[in-house]
Amino acid sequence: MSDPLPTARRTVLAAGAAALAGGAVAGCGGEEEPSPIPESATPGTSGPQAAAPSESAGTALLKTSEVPVGGGTVLKDRKLVVTQPTAGTFKCFSAVCTHQGCLVNKVAAGTIDCPCHGSRFAIADGAVVKGPATRPLPEAGITVSGGQVSLA
Repeated sequence: MSDPLPTARRTVLAAGAAALAGGAVAGCGGEEEPSPIPESATPGTSGPQAAAPSESAGTALLKTSEVPVGGGTVLKDRKLVVTQPTAGTFKCFSAVCTHQGCLVNKVAAGTIDCPCHGSRFAIADGAVVKGPATRPLPEAGITVSGGQVSLA
């Protein structure tokens, strides 16, 4: 008995179905969702004062003048966010959202915001202000000296 679909036609049909499935997922919502960061790449997972795995104590992060009072600066390449909740008080947190591992993308109106599902975290302590995240952003230890913010 012969196969009703030749091998070449079966391959084309399978590839087309896969492309349609992928396109349907990517098309939801009108814009591409940021990719989650694997949990193994998440800074701060070993404790509340842990820093990014590839960083060492004393590593300069940025100048204090680059962090607005009442706001913060996301350091995407280091997967960290540095905030200044009040003048002269600096905090540093993992920039990896505790919900599904996406990188936060901005600090606005007193919160650190994740673009994936809308989680927001307090700039003062990394606490969840708005879910779906249920755990705070892990804090990384920093030192501030001579107008420079560095890892502790």
